[in-house]
Amino acid sequence: MASQLKIGCYHRHVFLCVGGNCCSTEVGTAAWECLKGELKRRNLSLAEGPQACYRTKVDCLRVCTGGPILVVYPEGTWYMGMTAERIPRFVQEHLVEGRPIAEWIFASNPLPLLQEAPAASEE
Repeated sequence: MASQLKIGCYHRHVFLCVGGNCCSTEVGTAAWECLKGELKRRNLSLAEGPQACYRTKVDCLRVCTGGPILVVYPEGTWYMGMTAERIPRFVQEHLVEGRPIAEWIFASNPLPLLQEAPAASEE
């Protein structure tokens, strides 16, 4: 199933909060629709390699202000105010060109590489 969905082929995973606490449902939904459209238009959601990107909408990322909130993994880049108007620039600069947009970032928490991750305890 994973190979059919190309899950192991994605380089990044973008999570976008569309819940009603950090922004209105309308604003969150508009941002989500724009993100889906931009990824599809640029063939990033079906791509393989360094630009391949998976996307997931979530109800809450536990940052209930300044939304819509968006986080990109594995680099762990957290963006605020990711409205539909900002999404095209985000896709072009961060996902295509690999240049995060510093003025929209409020936190960074990268995931450790598999080689750097601590081993699971064997209890």
